[in-house]
Formats: sequence, structure tokens, C-alpha cells
Amino acid sequence: MSALINILVVDDVPQNLIAIEALLARPGIALLKAASGAEALELLLVHEVALALVDVQMPNMDGFELAELIRGSERTRSIPLIFLTAASREPSYSFRGYEAGAVDFLYKPIDPKALTSKVNVFVELYQQKKQLSQQLDDLRRALHMNEMFMAVLGHDLRTPLSVVMNGAMLLPMMTDHPKVAVTAQRIQSSARRMTSMVDQLLDLARIRAGEMQLKPAPQDIGQLCRTIADEFTVPERASRVQVTHSGDPVAPVDGGIFAQALSNLLGNALQHGEADGPVTVQIDGRAPDRLSIAIGNRGVIPAERLAHIFEPFQHRDGARKSGQGLGLGLYTASTFVRAHGGHLAVASDAAGGTTVLTVTLPRPHAPRPADAGTTRSAQRQMA
Repeated sequence: MSALINILVVDDVPQNLIAIEALLARPGIALLKAASGAEALELLLVHEVALALVDVQMPNMDGFELAELIRGSERTRSIPLIFLTAASREPSYSFRGYEAGAVDFLYKPIDPKALTSKVNVFVELYQQKKQLSQQLDDLRRALHMNEMFMAVLGHDLRTPLSVVMNGAMLLPMMTDHPKVAVTAQRIQSSARRMTSMVDQLLDLARIRAGEMQLKPAPQDIGQLCRTIADEFTVPERASRVQVTHSGDPVAPVDGGIFAQALSNLLGNALQHGEADGPVTVQIDGRAPDRLSIAIGNRGVIPAERLAHIFEPFQHRDGARKSGQGLGLGLYTASTFVRAHGGHLAVASDAAGGTTVLTVTLPRPHAPRPADAGTTRSAQRQMA
């Protein structure tokens, strides 16, 4: 059975309380009757109320004073108040009532149909509010379960993936058959892509759970970019990533987290840019209070996608194709950059056929680092 909906009626005349109870009584509604403001406050301490009908002229504490006390409590300030009064309809009187928190006035003798209609409206609004609150709680629980599932799944997938990677590395050592070497390379490539997806799931779970804690230290961003660019370089082929810098390339960042952001940005630029086209990384450290990193490629982002480019699960054609990631790269990169107090922006020039992602980092104090950036793989092992 659903819980009763409480309506508080406050009036110092017993006959008025009996009349209102007879008028509003129906299944699912409970009338809480109070003969004074003090009794009303005692009832409000115990019961949750959907609506309060308050007589204005009462001894000791009038309706306006009671309304001010109700509005002054966090627990009861959202209760709708309807004043019942036999006083004149002077504007100043009504103004004081609305100022005290009234949502409406009903003048005595009260029209039964008007009272019933107004009460029904507020009861329905209260029911809708409770339903929305329940749905919100259900959604929060479901979201928490999804986040826990992603975190556990991502963590548990690491072990079998490492076994697959190690097995693929050992296969070519066991035989000289050329097909075995090709198969091993495919297994390694797929396992690396799966590892990247697992990392993105873990990053998303960390962001949603609010567990991202930064440990900033001075880092040479130029060296960090070069280290990450080397990880995307195919052996025996020239690197597609061209890193240049001007000014002081040092900024205080969390090496592991910021390296992940740069890796996501570079990987996105390499994947969605012109095939075999260069990706430029320009680091501008000439300003003493900030450092900017511009990552550009030969590619165009449609104008309708630019406004949502940093939202999760975004793909170039709106649907995920085989071999693509989860669409979390730019979202996690943007979140990591904002966590450093920075800003990530994107600009795409259809005429020139270029897209540039610009990271701007503040650096109030940026002394020289004692040690250069660490590779992404080493940082993940330390995390």
C-alpha cells in the first residue's frame, strides 16, 4: 500500500477543523489538525506534509508568524502554504501573506469547490515530486552499479590481456613459420586495442567516482610529448608526429594523468586525420603564466559535431565501427585537462582541411624539473 499523503490544517476554531476534514477526507489523504501554531510546529517535526492550510487570525502566534517559522527550517521550507482568512482583501494584507511564503489566499466563507480544487492540484504535484525523487534514486543506484561494473570489469580484464600479449610475443620464437608471425602480430595489435579500451573504461570509472587525485610536479611537457609520440611510432617507419616548442616548456602537472590526456589527444589526431598525414605538436611556453599545446592534423570535423566533441561516446560518423575505440578519448582528455585548471578547445577549418586541439595550462610557478617526463607505460605501472 502507498503511504498516506498528509495535509496540515491549522485553525483555532474547532468547528472549522471539523468542516475542512469533512470536505477533504478521502482514501489516501490524512488530515493533521492543529489548533495553534505551536501544535502545528510539533506535527511538522514528526510528519512529512504535502500542503498546509493555515488560518491567519490566531492567538499567540498568527498565521504569518507560523509561515515565517516554517520557511525558516530547511526541512519544511518547501511546503506550499494556503492562508485561510476572514479579513478584508486589502493589497497590503495580501502582500504580507505572500512575503511570508503563501502560495495562495482563500477568504472565508470558503468556497468548497475552490478549496477542493486547489488541494487536489497540490496533492497531485506532491505525488509527482515523490515519483520523480524515487526515479532519481533508482537512476543513481543504477549509475553506481554501472560504474562499479566498469571498474571491476576493467581491472579483471588486465590479467588475461597480459597473458594474451605475452603469448603473442612468444609465438614467433617457437617456430619460423611466416603465418605464425603474422597471426602473432594481429593478436598483439588486437590486445593493445583492447588494453586501450580497458584503460578508457577505468579512466571513466575514476572520473565518475570522483577518485581522481592530482599530484602535480614540474614536468618538461616537450619531452613528455616526444616520449608519447615515440609510442605511436611504427618500427622502421618515420614518425608521423612532429613536436616543436618555443620558450620554457615546463609546467606543474601530474605526470601520469596528463600523459594519458596527451596520449588520447595524439591517438585521436592520428586516427581521424588524413591517412599517413603528419600530426603537429606545437608547445608555446613564452608566456610566464601559462603554457599552450596545439595538436593539429589534416582533417575536418563537421560543424554540427564541434559543440559535442568533448562529450562521452562520440564517434565521427555517429556509429561505432569495428576497430574504433569507445569514444571516450576526448572526454577523458578534457576532464584531465580541466582537473589541472586548464582548458581544452578545438577548431576545425574546412577550407584549409585542418583540425587543431589546443591545451592551455596555467603555471603560477614552474621551476625546472629535476627529471624529465616518464613514459606512459611506466606511469601506469606506478599508478
